[in-house]
Amino acid sequence: MIRAVVSADPMITVVGEAADPYQAREKIKQLNPDVVTLDVEMPRMDGIAFLEKIMSLRPMPVIMVSTLTGKGTEVTLRALELGAVDYVAKPQDQDLSSIATELIAKIKIARFAQVRQSGRARTPDKGGRPLAGPACYNAKIIVIGSSTGGVEALHAIIRRLPAGCPPIVIAQHISGGFSARFAARVDKDCAPRVKEIEDGEILQAGTIYIGEGGKHFTVRKRGVQLIGHVACGDENDSYRPSVDRLFKSVVTSVGADAVGVILTGMGKDGAEGLLSLRRAGAMTLGQDEASCVVYGMPKAAMMAGAVAKQVPLSQMAQEILIASAGNKTARKAGVA
Repeated sequence: MIRAVVSADPMITVVGEAADPYQAREKIKQLNPDVVTLDVEMPRMDGIAFLEKIMSLRPMPVIMVSTLTGKGTEVTLRALELGAVDYVAKPQDQDLSSIATELIAKIKIARFAQVRQSGRARTPDKGGRPLAGPACYNAKIIVIGSSTGGVEALHAIIRRLPAGCPPIVIAQHISGGFSARFAARVDKDCAPRVKEIEDGEILQAGTIYIGEGGKHFTVRKRGVQLIGHVACGDENDSYRPSVDRLFKSVVTSVGADAVGVILTGMGKDGAEGLLSLRRAGAMTLGQDEASCVVYGMPKAAMMAGAVAKQVPLSQMAQEILIASAGNKTARKAGVA
């Protein structure tokens, strides 16, 4: 069924199929595919164990396609941590026509993803201790946008941030139901508190807010307080949460007293919003190409003139803290 769905696109050729990981290992060696789709429940070895072997021995773009990726968020997050590029939830009724568009699109993106030996190799500082924060912060808020590869990148950055950092709001392109579990997973091993944003919530220092999958969220100012606002948005919206929408709301509510960050991801969501932040006087950072899984969103922002400084993922947490403590005087430099 997957062969039939995927082969309908003239740009994709299915070169082989395998009933279990042992067959898959041999066919990967023989056929050298550009992308592998991988189930979780398979005979002789489960998909997560096989994914770990792929990423440590023969790294290549992998998309998880399984019913477990729909209901088992822990399984999905584990796969993304190990280096899977993305996931598609297989419908319970096995009618794969309902996921055809999503699966084909993600295969095409995965074709250009940068994968390296072991998922951990992309984030060499992931296991490091929190960095020491500055004596004081000039930034009132830090805003981050990410997509493909973002789950792993965000985990790597958040684990390095100190407990007293300014409030951080994050728009990660993620399916509904996954954002709360991702926040809870990251919250277990980092210094700041990490949670899914709630509508009307007052943003607090030392807390990181993850946007709810499938919904938009923005930041509003009420007196001296910053408030999170959650909205469903239109089903036809390309991305929910939208990075652009979040960034632009921060321009309105905070202006120059912000730090904007764009991370790995396909497309150009966030480029306009980051440019607005930079023009308002905020410091803006973009993940560099070498450390991105997909250098799409940071590239679009860079080409638009929205990125003041490109940074490797391994140094992003440090640069965020430096930017949060830095003065605003030179932040507009070089902006047309």
